[in-house]
Amino acid sequence: SRKTPEQILRACEGLGRDPEPLTRASRLAAKVDNTALQDGYQLYHHSFFFTRDGHWAVVQQGMNDACGMARRYHWISEGLCSFVVEPHAAVCCDRRQPTLNLVDRTSEAARRAITEIARSPDREVARTIAALPSLHMPRHHLLDAADIRPAQLHKVLTQTYENPPEDFTALLATPGLGPKTLRALALVAELVYGSRAATRDPAAYAFAHGGKDGTPYPVDRARYDQTIDTFRAALRRARLGRRDTLEALRRLGRWTQTLPAGAAEAPAAVRQRP
Repeated sequence: SRKTPEQILRACEGLGRDPEPLTRASRLAAKVDNTALQDGYQLYHHSFFFTRDGHWAVVQQGMNDACGMARRYHWISEGLCSFVVEPHAAVCCDRRQPTLNLVDRTSEAARRAITEIARSPDREVARTIAALPSLHMPRHHLLDAADIRPAQLHKVLTQTYENPPEDFTALLATPGLGPKTLRALALVAELVYGSRAATRDPAAYAFAHGGKDGTPYPVDRARYDQTIDTFRAALRRARLGRRDTLEALRRLGRWTQTLPAGAAEAPAAVRQRP
C-alpha cells in the first residue's frame, strides 16, 4: 500500500524508533518485486511487519491478469545481505515462466552496466537509445524494443546524470524509473556492453500438499504424514545433541496438531506429482 510509509512513521513515533530504515525497506521491497523482477505479476497487496528492535518482514502479492493467477513474495530482514542480490526469503507460485530477473546472482554484470549507463552520458549509449524503436529482436528474446519509450528513458537519465546513483539499489529509488524504463536500460546494457540479465524465475511450487480452499487440489493428508515422517527420520539421523533433537521433534509435533483432520486425499494423478 502507498500508505505504508506513513503508517510506519506513525508507529515509530509511538515506539521512539527511527522510521527511515523501515520505510526504505518497504519501498525497496515493493520496487524490486514490481520493477527489478519482471515476472508478469503486478503488485496489488503489500504488508510490512516490524518488531520493537527493528527486525522486519514483508509479504506482498502480485496478480497476473492474463492467466488469472497470483504469486506471493516473502522478505525477512534477518540474513538479508542485499536488496538486489537474491533478496527473497521465498517467492511462491505454482507456475514458472521466463522472467527478467535483475536480482538474480548471475545478473551482477547487467546491474553494473545499467548503473554505469545511468551515471554518465555516452555517445554509443545515446545512439543505441535513438535506434531502439526500430530495433527488431529475435522472437524468443525476453526484451521487446517496440515496448520501450525513449522519451521516458531520456527523462529518467537526465535525472540520474544530475544525481548519479551510487549503485543499482540507489538507481531503483530514482523517481519515474518504472518497469519499462528498466527494461530499456537492460536492453541497452546488453547491446552496448554485452551484459545480459538472467531470465530465471525464482518462484517455487507453493502447493506440494494441496490448499485449504481446495486449490489446486484438496489437502493431501497422506502426503503430509509422509513428509512429517521424513522430517522425523532426518532429525533422528542428524548429528544433534539430545536436547536439540527433542526440541525439534516437539516443534514438529506442535505443527502437526494444526493440520486439518480427515482432509480429503488428492486424486492419484496429483499425488504422483513430485
